[in-house]
Amino acid sequence: MKITIKEAARVLERSEQFVRIGLQRNLLPFGFAMKRTGARKFDYFINPSQFAAYCGVTLADLEGRLKT
Repeated sequence: MKITIKEAARVLERSEQFVRIGLQRNLLPFGFAMKRTGARKFDYFINPSQFAAYCGVTLADLEGRLKT
């Protein structure tokens, strides 16, 4: 399962910018951001099991929330 920034923001009821900055600054414990070489853009990774634990739900519950 892949979780996008947009999906994570919706589940957390926060802005996409909140999730991006939190991952860039290592403030959110469920993923990370990597700066692309020679660019100002970032690539993001959100670990599904860590994200589910952070939200206090099971992976199955998280999957259900992502589908709605």
